[in-house]
Amino acid sequence: MTVPARPAALIPRPLMFWTGVALTCAGVAQHLWMFVESASMGFHMAMMGTSGVMWAAMAAIVVGVVISGFAVVQPPGAGPAAAPAPAARTATAHRHRLIAILSFALMVDQMKPATLAFIQPGMRTEFHLGAAEVAWLPTVALSGTVVGSLVGGRAADHIGRRATILIASLLFLGTTVCGAMPTFGGILVMCALMGMAAGGMLPVVYALMTESLPPGRRAAIMVLQAGLTTTGGYMAAAGLAAVLVPLTGWRVLWFAQLPLVLVLIALNRWIPESAAFTALRSQAGRVPAATLFQRPQAAKTLVVSGYALAWGLVYWGFITFLPSQLESSGRGGMSAATLLFVSSLLSIPTCVVAAWLYMRWSARGTMVLYAGLTVAALLALAAVGTDGSRPVLLTAVMLLFAGTAGVIALIGPYTAEIYPLAIRGTAGGWAAAVGKSGGAFGPPLIALVLSAPGGMRTAAVFVALPMAVAGVAVAVRGSNPRAAAGHPGNTARLNAELDDLVRGEAVPAEKTTTATPAPGTEDTA
Repeated sequence: MTVPARPAALIPRPLMFWTGVALTCAGVAQHLWMFVESASMGFHMAMMGTSGVMWAAMAAIVVGVVISGFAVVQPPGAGPAAAPAPAARTATAHRHRLIAILSFALMVDQMKPATLAFIQPGMRTEFHLGAAEVAWLPTVALSGTVVGSLVGGRAADHIGRRATILIASLLFLGTTVCGAMPTFGGILVMCALMGMAAGGMLPVVYALMTESLPPGRRAAIMVLQAGLTTTGGYMAAAGLAAVLVPLTGWRVLWFAQLPLVLVLIALNRWIPESAAFTALRSQAGRVPAATLFQRPQAAKTLVVSGYALAWGLVYWGFITFLPSQLESSGRGGMSAATLLFVSSLLSIPTCVVAAWLYMRWSARGTMVLYAGLTVAALLALAAVGTDGSRPVLLTAVMLLFAGTAGVIALIGPYTAEIYPLAIRGTAGGWAAAVGKSGGAFGPPLIALVLSAPGGMRTAAVFVALPMAVAGVAVAVRGSNPRAAAGHPGNTARLNAELDDLVRGEAVPAEKTTTATPAPGTEDTA
């Protein structure tokens, strides 16, 4: 017998939520005012110290984020949040709006790590930092994304996709005060928290997209979304840096993102909870906890982990040192800025092709293809070296960027599609964390390899090997998302996923209590 779930409010405790948002905004506004007052000092705040007013403002931010975060968690027994749009709107229109909002959320999410590249020169000057000291900034920020991905993915499977996205947005709001920190230590703390917010949002968006779009073009939409929002986030950060940094210095880049975060929070009413997740939550008493390393998920987790780790080693390790290697040789003909610009441009056609192949040909085959392209580019770089033929060298560099852009565009959507509903957020968080972990150990490891005989040639072969192994693993043991999707019916598919999670025991469909999914939010993966 089907028992309808009690409808849930968009925000269970709206007064508490908006009170928390107001407190957070007040704290941020005070920090912004301090930044404005530093104009007479060239917007240098390193010598201002931490006043009592600043401590009070930071306390208001912490209290506000905690209050608002608690307010968005749905109480037990609540069904999916009702869609706020008029009844006349079609399910297709609902989905288009959700795609647009979540794409905007991902772009804001991607702007955070992209901004790090543009604040370092000004930060080094203001705080008189050496290269070794400023290197802590990306290390701490990326370590924060690792923690955030693990915590955010887990939270998505417990408190919901929508609540986790909102909490990440609130943390984004509070950490914009990074631009007013008077000490380098304070900046590191804020960047770690900002990294946690960025890492927590990314996998949750893919889980919600998987559960909100019907089969067919869903895969292509998600791959395009993954690739293009990464490009959009970088280009937005670069554009803000080009316009604002010459006027007011590096600190303004954090405050400039404040309006975007406020818009994202205001758009929350059009982000419904996944109805499939809510229906699954009603089964919590009879469905045992599943883990990523428990059969039948263990093989998937090993394959996904290897693919993400190989990408992280190439992107955060090898590519980090590639600009300096080319410039030191004097033969590359491309500056670091040009390389970054080329990489962002190449990701656009790369992601379009990847989305088409993923949908029309084979998800697993597309992942193998882009892994192979990355390996081929690395081996070409190993063969020619930095002192080789300039056209061959630049072609290999461009192919390397194309390959890695395709790999990162594929891994998130693929992970969200192949895992069952109950651990989809956790799986996405794990994959994102493994990939980002390359930012913690990749640079020092590659620096060590570069000091060995052969230099960049040796390093290229070194990172090509795990990527080749990862591609073979996907080809041999990778899952097929289309096979995992099964029957397109929402309730039947949900019951099938619940059956898979019960330790070898089937749950009779006629005894399963489910919630009726809202239009456009049925679970079809």
